Amino acid sequence: MELNCENCAGCCLDWRPIADSPSDHERRGPGEPLDDAYNLVPLTRDEVARFVERGLGDVLTPRLWRVDEETPGIVVDGVRLAAIDGRPAFFVGLRKPPKPVAPFGTEPRWLSACAFLDPETLQCRIHEGDLYPEECSAYPSHNLDLGVETECERVEAEHDGKRLLDDAPGEYSGLLLGPQAIGAKVFGYPDPDDLDGVVDRMQRGELTDTDRAAFVGAAAGSHPGSLSVDDGRAAAATADVLDADSWAGQAIREWTEAAGAPGERASDPPSGDDVEVSRGAPQTPGWDAIDDA
Repeated sequence: MELNCENCAGCCLDWRPIADSPSDHERRGPGEPLDDAYNLVPLTRDEVARFVERGLGDVLTPRLWRVDEETPGIVVDGVRLAAIDGRPAFFVGLRKPPKPVAPFGTEPRWLSACAFLDPETLQCRIHEGDLYPEECSAYPSHNLDLGVETECERVEAEHDGKRLLDDAPGEYSGLLLGPQAIGAKVFGYPDPDDLDGVVDRMQRGELTDTDRAAFVGAAAGSHPGSLSVDDGRAAAATADVLDADSWAGQAIREWTEAAGAPGERASDPPSGDDVEVSRGAPQTPGWDAIDDA
């Protein structure tokens, strides 16, 4: 698989506000995400635990789904949620704060982008490191194997240039689908009663640090192939998330305070170096270094 990723990052940011024909692909099918994140990257239980151990639990966020009466679910805050044996099903992914980015050769605008995306180079700050999610490493191989449109192709349809240079899927670990995903990538929240008020806040985009920490703890305490949760491990992970004060978490707060409306032109915004690198974020190499290599 060969890709042209320079000046793109279409899979790492929400470029719907600047698209002529924005995709709604995450809101099709039996479940509709309660959040409005675009291309949320689902993490495995081991990846969640690794982020928490490294003090980066404050960059993680959950996703729940609204479902119809024909789909197994449970009602919380007046919303029928996708559920497994009465437990609300959820993913854990990476938060996407607003950043001043200029994808596809456009002018800088405020768009939601992955917490680890360098807004200047549009490269990932943890690429090829041991925190780099498997889902990101494999993308878009999963889509190609499943015959699903890729973000590369959506970008090509809106902008000049070729992004997906061949359609041969690369090598990656097997897809976690069906029962084997339970407790490994799709988690069950142990006590639905604890989500009273949380579901409403998720719909409004107003999750608190405590809300997010509870989901992350439940995921970190899960057992692959099972809905059971180790209470001690979950409690320890929840506490670690609440104690986290990483460079990325601090940057999320600063970007959010500085941002204009989604899609609004970013006039004289703070730089990625000032907001992220100054707090300890890894530098990215730039595209010239990659071309030379």
